[in-house]
Amino acid sequence: MKIAIGNDHAGTEYKLAVIGLLKSKDIAITNYGTDGSDSVDYPDFVHPVAKDVEDSKVDFGIIICGSGNGASMTANKHQKVRAALCWTTEIVELARAHNDANILSLPARFISLPQALEMVTTFLNTSFEGGRHERRIEKISCV
Repeated sequence: MKIAIGNDHAGTEYKLAVIGLLKSKDIAITNYGTDGSDSVDYPDFVHPVAKDVEDSKVDFGIIICGSGNGASMTANKHQKVRAALCWTTEIVELARAHNDANILSLPARFISLPQALEMVTTFLNTSFEGGRHERRIEKISCV
Protein backbone atom coordinates (compact mmCIF):
# COMPACT_ATOMS: atom_id res chain seq x y z
CA MET A 1 0.00 0.00 0.00
CA LYS A 2 1.16 3.54 -0.78
CA ILE A 3 -0.05 6.69 0.96
CA ALA A 4 0.70 10.35 0.26
CA ILE A 5 0.53 12.69 3.22
CA GLY A 6 0.48 16.47 3.37
CA ASN A 7 0.07 19.04 6.10
CA ASP A 8 0.46 22.67 7.00
CA HIS A 9 2.08 24.07 10.13
CA ALA A 10 -0.93 23.12 12.31
CA GLY A 11 -0.58 19.47 11.38
CA THR A 12 3.15 18.79 11.69
CA GLU A 13 3.01 16.96 15.03
CA TYR A 14 0.08 14.84 13.84
CA LYS A 15 1.75 14.09 10.53
CA LEU A 16 4.90 12.85 12.21
CA ALA A 17 2.86 10.55 14.46
CA VAL A 18 0.81 9.27 11.50
CA ILE A 19 4.02 8.55 9.57
CA GLY A 20 5.26 6.54 12.55
CA LEU A 21 2.02 4.54 12.57
CA LEU A 22 2.17 3.92 8.81
CA LYS A 23 5.82 2.85 8.95
CA SER A 24 4.97 0.37 11.71
CA LYS A 25 2.51 -1.20 9.25
CA ASP A 26 5.12 -1.30 6.44
CA ILE A 27 3.13 1.20 4.37
CA ALA A 28 5.06 3.23 1.80
CA ILE A 29 4.74 6.97 2.37
CA THR A 30 5.25 10.02 0.20
CA ASN A 31 5.57 13.03 2.50
CA TYR A 32 4.58 16.36 0.94
CA GLY A 33 3.97 18.13 4.23
CA THR A 34 5.96 20.73 6.06
CA ASP A 35 8.09 19.53 8.94
CA GLY A 36 8.09 22.89 10.72
CA SER A 37 5.81 25.16 12.68
CA ASP A 38 6.32 28.32 10.59
CA SER A 39 3.12 29.47 8.90
CA VAL A 40 2.69 27.99 5.41
CA ASP A 41 -0.14 27.77 2.86
CA TYR A 42 -1.95 24.42 3.02
CA PRO A 43 -2.73 24.23 -0.74
CA ASP A 44 1.00 23.98 -1.46
CA PHE A 45 1.08 20.71 0.50
CA VAL A 46 -2.36 19.34 -0.33
CA HIS A 47 -2.35 19.64 -4.13
CA PRO A 48 0.56 17.18 -4.51
CA VAL A 49 -1.28 14.61 -2.35
CA ALA A 50 -4.48 15.01 -4.35
CA LYS A 51 -2.55 14.80 -7.64
CA ASP A 52 -0.96 11.52 -6.56
CA VAL A 53 -4.40 10.11 -5.68
CA GLU A 54 -5.89 11.46 -8.93
CA ASP A 55 -3.09 9.86 -10.97
CA SER A 56 -3.27 6.55 -9.02
CA LYS A 57 0.33 6.91 -7.87
CA VAL A 58 -0.86 6.12 -4.34
CA ASP A 59 -3.76 4.18 -2.87
CA PHE A 60 -4.84 6.87 -0.42
CA GLY A 61 -4.00 10.31 0.88
CA ILE A 62 -4.01 11.85 4.33
CA ILE A 63 -4.11 15.63 4.70
CA ILE A 64 -3.92 17.61 7.92
CA CYS A 65 -4.51 21.27 8.69
CA GLY A 66 -5.98 23.21 11.61
CA SER A 67 -9.65 22.75 10.81
CA GLY A 68 -9.33 20.21 8.01
CA ASN A 69 -11.67 22.35 5.93
CA GLY A 70 -9.20 24.18 3.71
CA ALA A 71 -7.26 21.00 3.03
CA SER A 72 -10.43 19.10 2.16
CA MET A 73 -11.73 21.87 -0.11
CA THR A 74 -8.40 22.02 -1.91
CA ALA A 75 -8.15 18.26 -2.44
CA ASN A 76 -11.71 17.98 -3.71
CA LYS A 77 -10.91 20.27 -6.64
CA HIS A 78 -9.12 17.30 -8.22
CA GLN A 79 -10.99 14.76 -10.32
CA LYS A 80 -11.23 11.25 -8.85
CA VAL A 81 -10.61 12.65 -5.35
CA ARG A 82 -13.10 12.15 -2.56
CA ALA A 83 -11.55 13.85 0.46
CA ALA A 84 -13.55 13.45 3.65
CA LEU A 85 -13.18 15.81 6.58
CA CYS A 86 -13.64 13.58 9.62
CA TRP A 87 -13.67 14.19 13.35
CA THR A 88 -14.78 10.78 14.71
CA THR A 89 -14.00 7.19 13.81
CA GLU A 90 -17.67 6.64 13.00
CA ILE A 91 -17.55 9.35 10.33
CA VAL A 92 -14.30 7.89 8.98
CA GLU A 93 -15.93 4.48 8.68
CA LEU A 94 -18.95 5.89 6.84
CA ALA A 95 -16.75 8.01 4.58
CA ARG A 96 -14.90 4.87 3.45
CA ALA A 97 -17.81 2.40 3.44
CA HIS A 98 -20.46 4.62 1.84
CA ASN A 99 -18.53 7.39 0.05
CA ASP A 100 -15.38 5.52 -1.02
CA ALA A 101 -13.28 8.35 0.40
CA ASN A 102 -9.72 8.14 -0.87
CA ILE A 103 -8.30 11.03 1.16
CA LEU A 104 -8.74 11.49 4.89
CA SER A 105 -8.71 15.12 6.05
CA LEU A 106 -7.91 15.58 9.73
CA PRO A 107 -8.62 18.74 11.77
CA ALA A 108 -5.55 18.88 14.02
CA ARG A 109 -6.91 21.64 16.24
CA PHE A 110 -10.14 19.79 17.00
CA ILE A 111 -9.12 16.17 17.63
CA SER A 112 -6.54 14.63 19.94
CA LEU A 113 -3.47 12.85 18.63
CA PRO A 114 -4.74 9.44 19.85
CA GLN A 115 -8.05 10.12 18.06
CA ALA A 116 -6.19 10.99 14.86
CA LEU A 117 -4.22 7.75 14.94
CA GLU A 118 -7.37 5.74 15.61
CA MET A 119 -9.07 7.50 12.70
CA VAL A 120 -6.19 6.67 10.36
CA THR A 121 -6.37 3.02 11.41
CA THR A 122 -10.11 2.96 10.80
CA PHE A 123 -9.62 4.61 7.39
CA LEU A 124 -7.10 1.95 6.36
CA ASN A 125 -9.17 -0.96 7.70
CA THR A 126 -12.54 -0.01 6.20
CA SER A 127 -13.52 -1.08 2.70
CA PHE A 128 -16.00 0.51 0.32
CA GLU A 129 -19.31 -1.38 0.46
CA GLY A 130 -20.24 -0.73 -3.18
CA GLY A 131 -23.80 -1.73 -4.02
CA ARG A 132 -26.28 1.13 -3.81
CA HIS A 133 -23.43 3.47 -2.87
CA GLU A 134 -21.64 2.87 -6.18
CA ARG A 135 -24.23 4.72 -8.28
CA ARG A 136 -24.00 7.70 -5.95
CA ILE A 137 -20.22 7.83 -6.22
CA GLU A 138 -20.53 7.79 -10.02
CA LYS A 139 -22.66 10.97 -9.81
CA ILE A 140 -20.12 13.06 -7.85
CA SER A 141 -17.84 14.18 -10.66
CA CYS A 142 -18.88 17.16 -12.80
CA VAL A 143 -16.76 16.04 -15.75
